[in-house]
Amino acid sequence: MRSISSAMRSLLSAPTSSPAFLPRSTALRPLLSLPFRPDLSRPRPLAPPARSLSKKAAAAKIRIDGRGSAMEAREAQSGEIHVIVGPMFAGKTTALLRRVQAEAGTGRTVALIKSDKDNRYGLDSVVTHDGTKMACWALPELSTFQDKLGREAYDKVDVIGIDEAQFFDDLHDFCCKAADHDGKIIVVAGLDGDYKRNKFGSVLDIIPLANSVTKLTARCELCDRRASFTLRKTQETRTELIGGADVYMPVCRQHYLDGQLVIEATRIVMDIERSTEVARC
Repeated sequence: MRSISSAMRSLLSAPTSSPAFLPRSTALRPLLSLPFRPDLSRPRPLAPPARSLSKKAAAAKIRIDGRGSAMEAREAQSGEIHVIVGPMFAGKTTALLRRVQAEAGTGRTVALIKSDKDNRYGLDSVVTHDGTKMACWALPELSTFQDKLGREAYDKVDVIGIDEAQFFDDLHDFCCKAADHDGKIIVVAGLDGDYKRNKFGSVLDIIPLANSVTKLTARCELCDRRASFTLRKTQETRTELIGGADVYMPVCRQHYLDGQLVIEATRIVMDIERSTEVARC
């Protein structure tokens, strides 16, 4: 029994390190993502001349859309959704911030959001595991973002980045509205699966809406092969458990399966020891 417990501790031990925050003067500004717009400088084939509408038909068209030129503007400024997924320690937040910087470099106005459940490095910033950070809005629900920001300011935002997206229950509805109706570019980063390799939150629900999906991998902490899964190192069973390297480690498929066997063996040993102690009492 001791050898199994020792194996468990050896397998599940992982170095922890506190984030090295950048000085405030070097912190990234809240800007956002890769230039996803098409190249408008290329010549396009001439379209056939549009038929003119009669006054009656034109009036009917305005009544139908209720906004006249607003619909034309929305068509010219269509939105996009780009999704970044992977296990913990795969660099999802780093990829998100890189897209943020690139988008900011094109002159677009950007806002960054994360769940207020993620309080590992404070609530006012999105922070990578190596300490790079950017100011953000920490919200309980995405639907509150427009009210928090204000309608006028929201209309000026071109790109919205969402980190730790698995914690937002209204992710699907928000992305639909922001991209389809408001013409925003949405860049989403989050876990696609939990520690049991089950669907985590609503991240997978927005895959059918996405223009692109990027699946990142980490490095297995036990063999350095590509890691696609997250192994929880504690006996806690609830799905939402905020933590870093003290609670989770990235692993390959083989070490994920081995880890589950060790965890189950350890649980059995602990149950036996607990039952023995109760019997002695």
